[in-house]
Amino acid sequence: MSYQKDTVHLGDVIKNHSQDMTNKVVAITGTTSGTGYVCAREVAKKGASVILLNRESDRSAKSLKQLQEEVPNGKFEAVACDLQNFDSVRKAVEAIKAKHDVIDVLVNNAGVMALKDYATGDGYDVQMQTNVISHFLLTKELFPLIKKSKQGRIVNHTSMARMGVQLKPEYFGKNGGNLGGDGTDEESQSFQGPRWERYRQTKLANCGFTYGLKEKLEAAGITNVLPLLAHPGLARTNLQVTTAKDGGMEKDSDLMQHAQTAEDGAAGITRAAMDPSSKSGDFYGPSGQGWQGFPEILTPEEHINSADTIRINWEGCEKAVGKFEI
Repeated sequence: MSYQKDTVHLGDVIKNHSQDMTNKVVAITGTTSGTGYVCAREVAKKGASVILLNRESDRSAKSLKQLQEEVPNGKFEAVACDLQNFDSVRKAVEAIKAKHDVIDVLVNNAGVMALKDYATGDGYDVQMQTNVISHFLLTKELFPLIKKSKQGRIVNHTSMARMGVQLKPEYFGKNGGNLGGDGTDEESQSFQGPRWERYRQTKLANCGFTYGLKEKLEAAGITNVLPLLAHPGLARTNLQVTTAKDGGMEKDSDLMQHAQTAEDGAAGITRAAMDPSSKSGDFYGPSGQGWQGFPEILTPEEHINSADTIRINWEGCEKAVGKFEI
């Protein structure tokens, strides 16, 4: 695993859009590789204490060791958290609360893409639970600690897949295994079909979570917590490797030849985690066609923060894991 090339955009973020993170606690999901790994490394370099939230595995142990080698003075703490299991998420929260009174930044980074149509042990679509509902649960349970921060941040990760789809309630129910099957027409490079529809739903849902949280915080008069959104553009990470192994895309897709590195793909969430000028609802990502480039502040497309998108996401998530108390 190596992320040392093509760091022009990430380097710009670190140089011009980050702050000292000493004495800040940052929790990040999905740090074994890709964007989460890079973000964990960079905030640690800035002095943050970093909580690494991953399933226990050889990969997570190896990545922790590598982070410690890359940032010799870094402060890293591994907490077991399987986003495909609600009980595991709740246990992770309890482990965090046992050691920390405040969380300054929560980066909901982890995700899976275009997997087969099957249910988790909790009964939900594996993509929706991993990418959305478990992050909603994690944020909900850690919110009392985030609210204690002088400037708490909740960073959600979306993607270009948010485009061209409308959020539908059935994807939030206990319908895992009954949401269209395993079909895909990725051979045509259009990345359509049921697998990809389920993925698109999750990436739009993360937008609904962010902007719904923004509305609720404003209504409650809470100004010290910033809900933020980022997308990586098209970046080469282990996400595509996992998808290819599961049959969701070709291993050597022509599209991925145009992707930027995981380093630069991580620039959006890294900026959201550390930019001192961030404001509630800021959305960071490559401008223009959005495939690659510096994470600018973007204007949200109308459908990603619409009343329907927000309502469907919040109703679906709260039905699954309980009310989010602001």
